[in-house]
Amino acid sequence: MQGAPISRRFPAALAAAGLVATLTACSPAPEAGDTGTPGTFSVWDPYPQFDAGSAWAKVIDECGAEAGVKIERQAYDTTDLTTKVLLAAQQRTAPQVLVLDNPVVSTLAEAGVLKANQDVGLDASQASPNLVSAGVQGGQGYGVPIGANTLALYYNKAVLTAAGVDPASVKDWASLDAALVKVKAAGKKGITFSAIGTEEGTFQFLPWFWGAGANLTELSSVDAVSALSLWKSWLDTGHAPNSVVNNTQTTSWQEFATGEYAFAENGTWQLQNAKKAGFEYGVIPIPGRNGAAAPAPAGGEFVTVTAQDNRDTEAKAGRIAACLTGPDKVMATDTALTYVSAVPSVQQQQVAAQPELAVWVEAVKGAKSRTGDDLGTRYPRISQPLWGAVQAALSGSKTPEAALADAQAAAASAK
Repeated sequence: MQGAPISRRFPAALAAAGLVATLTACSPAPEAGDTGTPGTFSVWDPYPQFDAGSAWAKVIDECGAEAGVKIERQAYDTTDLTTKVLLAAQQRTAPQVLVLDNPVVSTLAEAGVLKANQDVGLDASQASPNLVSAGVQGGQGYGVPIGANTLALYYNKAVLTAAGVDPASVKDWASLDAALVKVKAAGKKGITFSAIGTEEGTFQFLPWFWGAGANLTELSSVDAVSALSLWKSWLDTGHAPNSVVNNTQTTSWQEFATGEYAFAENGTWQLQNAKKAGFEYGVIPIPGRNGAAAPAPAGGEFVTVTAQDNRDTEAKAGRIAACLTGPDKVMATDTALTYVSAVPSVQQQQVAAQPELAVWVEAVKGAKSRTGDDLGTRYPRISQPLWGAVQAALSGSKTPEAALADAQAAAASAK
């Protein structure tokens, strides 16, 4: 696909990203040839919460100055960003540097929107290989991870103490179940998580799915059924609330923040909220079925370079992207974004500065790319049936076995 005109690949990219139905809701794209103020480079990112005075925005300005250009930054919500960049690429007005959610990298690479690292002098070798894998498509790397987040189990120290549970004893599913039984007997609530029918639901289910030994190419395996059966058993016994079917990661956190729950599955982005919760908390890895920490999905964004008409422009964009992901910049950036760095040496600096990040660094080291295992652009066609199966099983409309069998059939037939 390398070298084919972007416009030829664009409809397929829209379909892969599931964006066709949203096009009419987007604001109009710029006129062809309008790439912003003359003499400037554009950087688009999914961080609208950070204004021009933020540490992140200051790093962007510094990198532009080092490259000898002025940067115009545009920030969008994650879903809007993907839609807008596909439209801009079709009209040849894409930003020179694009920061995007890691599962989308393969879709935009296949569409020809992104330049391969080797073509723009971008080097991802300093980042951890398990994180870099999300940016590999067709044997080539696209972009560099700017940081990562993932999932673990927060716990309420007071609730566990009252129930006689040592959090260090939670090493596998059996010991977690035993802890939940004790918590319920002590009059408290067990565990909350997000099982909503969106990518968030799949994201939260994957540690249990992978922790059972299941593979995304075999959604109906015995191992996959065991993971979904675990979640269903928690609802059946009252260890988890029925609200998980509609919970986002935000609303499940709000349940945990009431102080009534022993555990909550959530991510690094809740660390500041945890410190404000009003009770002592801790964090442990999500346990695998038979022990050891389960692999959790790697979240976070990649800094990429888009295809332009001018190779010099692409090369300069590569220098800006390299600056944004350089070890001398990402400590400040990852702290601002509440990320664990993708660079091991910077991870060590983070733990030295904030010892409570140690468990998160270990979780990121063991994290898996959702588009890894050569899934690439097939991942969305697997994820959607999977979250549908979770919804069906937890709501009781299907057994875990039937729900996952239907999901496997849907994933296999998806184009």
